Formats: sequence, C-alpha cells, structure tokens
Amino acid sequence: METSSPEDGVAPVKVPLALEDWCAVLLMAALVLITFANVVVRYFSNQSFAWTEEISVFLMIVMTLVGGCAAVARDRHIKIEYLLEVGSDVRRLRLRRFGALCTSGFFLLLGGLSVRMVWDEFRYGETTPAIGLPSWWFSIWLPLLSLAIAGRALGLYRRLGAR
Repeated sequence: METSSPEDGVAPVKVPLALEDWCAVLLMAALVLITFANVVVRYFSNQSFAWTEEISVFLMIVMTLVGGCAAVARDRHIKIEYLLEVGSDVRRLRLRRFGALCTSGFFLLLGGLSVRMVWDEFRYGETTPAIGLPSWWFSIWLPLLSLAIAGRALGLYRRLGAR
C-alpha cells in the first residue's frame, strides 16, 4: 500500500489507498474479460454481444473516477508545475492546499448536479439502449465517486495542514 512519501511533506492517509487500487484492478480485469469474450464470440460467430459496449463504457468511466480518487489522495493530480515550483515553501504549501480545496469544491458540485441527473433517470424510467436496464444503475456511481474524490481532496487539504 502506497501512501504519500515523507519528501512530499504530506502526512500518511487514514483510509487505505489499497481500496482504490483493488477497485481499479478488479474493474480492469472485468473490462478485459468482457472485451475478450466479445472478440472470441465475434470471431467464431461473426456477431457480437450488444451489451458489451455499454458495460465497457461504464467500467471505463468508473475506473477513471476511481483512478482520480487515488490520484487526489496521493497528491498526484494534474497541476501547473511551473507555478508550484516557483517561490517559497510556504507559497507551495498554500498552492497545494488551494488546489485541494478547488478539487473538493468541483467534485462536490459535480456530485450534487449528478444526483439531479440520477433522480431524473429514476423518475422518468430511462433504460439503456442495448440491455434495457435502468440507466440510474449506471449513473449512480458518478455522484458516489465524486463525493469520494471530494472526500479524498478534503483529506489531502487536512494532511497538508498537519505538517
């Protein structure tokens, strides 16, 4: 399990990062198996499973959000390095904390707005085109994982202040 390194100046995480790591491994394994099964069926029967594209897109989106959660917790998210590297240590710390707050704010907003989207899908009974499952079964993960990313960003903000 990887935590923030001491040279980063970030205290170790309290919620294990292995959670996101194992989720990513399991999601990637499921994606590989589904895609492989579709290739084999398509090769032998000249037809494909209609549901594999929907499931694959869903798994890739969830994997991206889980990876984003791990990146935020490790303070490895995208930043403008030039602005971060110029200046004193106090300025760098303030910028890193500001970035963590901005990240948290963005994902709280995204989570709140996506809850409305999920509610509309549930209320109007939207279904997926190929499988016919309720759309909200897939969409519910956006607000949940957005809140997880916001939580990891707030944790990073707190850990940066605990130096």
